[in-house]
Amino acid sequence: MGKTGRVLREVLDTYGISQNKLAIAMGVRRSVVYRWFNELIDPTGDTLVKMVVALKLLDIDAAREFVQRYLGEVLEDEGEAEVDRSTNTE
Repeated sequence: MGKTGRVLREVLDTYGISQNKLAIAMGVRRSVVYRWFNELIDPTGDTLVKMVVALKLLDIDAAREFVQRYLGEVLEDEGEAEVDRSTNTE
């Protein structure tokens, strides 16, 4: 467990968004958000999308920062993991 909870905690703290507000915006129980926040469980990919949509409703900057902190390093390390597109058959 890890990255989601850490990033979620940082963003909620930075933007003053409570776990309860996020839970209401997502339509989930606060205890579920608590478990993500405290790195007890990780959300699914679909749930991450719902989380970003809910953050966007609460504070667009919080949503942007969550995505940047969660996925930003994937884009920043572009050169390190070059994909050979010439052999991609998809």
